[in-house]
Amino acid sequence: MKLISWNVNGIRAVLKKGFLEFLDEHRPDMILLQEVKATADQVDGAFDAGGWEVNWNPAQKKGYSGVATLSRHPALSVRHGIGMPGHDDEGRVLTTEHPDFFVVNVYTPNSQDELRRLPYRMTWDAAFLSYVKELEKTKPVIFAGDLNVAHREIDLARPKQNRQSAGFSDEERAGFDEIVAAGFIDTFRHFHPDEPDHYTWWSYRGGAREKNVGWRIDYFCVSAPLITRVTSASILPHVQGSDHCPVVIEVG
Repeated sequence: MKLISWNVNGIRAVLKKGFLEFLDEHRPDMILLQEVKATADQVDGAFDAGGWEVNWNPAQKKGYSGVATLSRHPALSVRHGIGMPGHDDEGRVLTTEHPDFFVVNVYTPNSQDELRRLPYRMTWDAAFLSYVKELEKTKPVIFAGDLNVAHREIDLARPKQNRQSAGFSDEERAGFDEIVAAGFIDTFRHFHPDEPDHYTWWSYRGGAREKNVGWRIDYFCVSAPLITRVTSASILPHVQGSDHCPVVIEVG
């Protein structure tokens, strides 16, 4: 089973940049999209011919945030948000239940310039971790998406220059430490523990992508019992269409 996660930075824009051709080429069983910035009616049935079950969780604010999950396998159940007041207006979490696990599509809030949204981000991190741990009481969890944090220095090109920048603050990195401590495994680092220069997001400024001056902030994390079923984890930096690139796992 192939699962892909991709912050598309606008589903309507990426549909004009070969997204359907991308699906035909890579043939995922499931693809998790973040920052779709749209509702189902705004893509005008783009996925109807593909045999997809499509679930959406848009933000209340139009043109902002939002997640969508496309699957070849109908979900047993679907949950929108994490069920906590104050966290579900921005369309950041969509959970689909499958026979052997839950798949959680997540778009973590950005702490923004000067870390002005960091206090909320810390509240979010704790609430989200509590949510996925509660799901684990029923069955294992795969969660994936733009987590808006580079966990270790190896996960961004210029760690010294970005110390305490949004996405690489001590607090956000500690939040990811909590994910690991709770038993979730960063699948890419499981298979590529010490390999540098693997990134999933690049600034549009200064030719960052061409120079590979990037950040690895998009992840697939799995409950520990599932890691023996994950056969590979990879990044597709050559795929254009967004300032992020897709990330992939294969589950046997």
